[in-house]
Amino acid sequence: MTATTPKVLDVKEAIETRRSIRKYVQEPMNQDDLHEILRLASLAPSAWNAQTWRFAVVQDAAIKQQLQDAAYGQGQVTNAPAVIVVYSDMEDTLQTVEETAHPGMGEQGREGQRKTFDGAFGSQDVAQRGQWGLSQANIAFGFVMIAARGLGYDTVPMLGFQPDKVKEILGLPEHVQFAGLLPVGKRAEDGFPHHRHSVERITKFY
Repeated sequence: MTATTPKVLDVKEAIETRRSIRKYVQEPMNQDDLHEILRLASLAPSAWNAQTWRFAVVQDAAIKQQLQDAAYGQGQVTNAPAVIVVYSDMEDTLQTVEETAHPGMGEQGREGQRKTFDGAFGSQDVAQRGQWGLSQANIAFGFVMIAARGLGYDTVPMLGFQPDKVKEILGLPEHVQFAGLLPVGKRAEDGFPHHRHSVERITKFY
């Protein structure tokens, strides 16, 4: 293992050491690591295997500056070497839904997938089904954070931004919905330790 190769953490350690980091080491992302983070995130589960999530990865300095402006000037956007924009595109999912049917199910599976989605969402408007798609993308958003930490990187989830401006900057369709912006890189600060409710505070056991 070289000095620049991060230690791979197990899931428990990745979760326990994750912090919201806003200052990053000023070096480019290792592109192999970046692709691996996205590959792992793409393994997130979704209802009917819909996979409504999409990723826009921004490393260009000028575009990051535009995103920072759309995020009310929050400095972590340009401080991080990369920003992963996680969004849901339910309309693309519906147009290509046969792709989500498992190959092992054959043509019958592809036809069944189309029938299922048309029946469930065909009568809904774009905003209604978009909300369902976002609920699936939110799962992948969490997976990105854990995958990044597992490979030795850090993130900070962001919901404070202007969606319409981000769509314009990235050339995204009007109907997409955002799980969030996710600056990612190697931490240049420790961040605050976890401060969470106890399990007993947030749980009812039956």
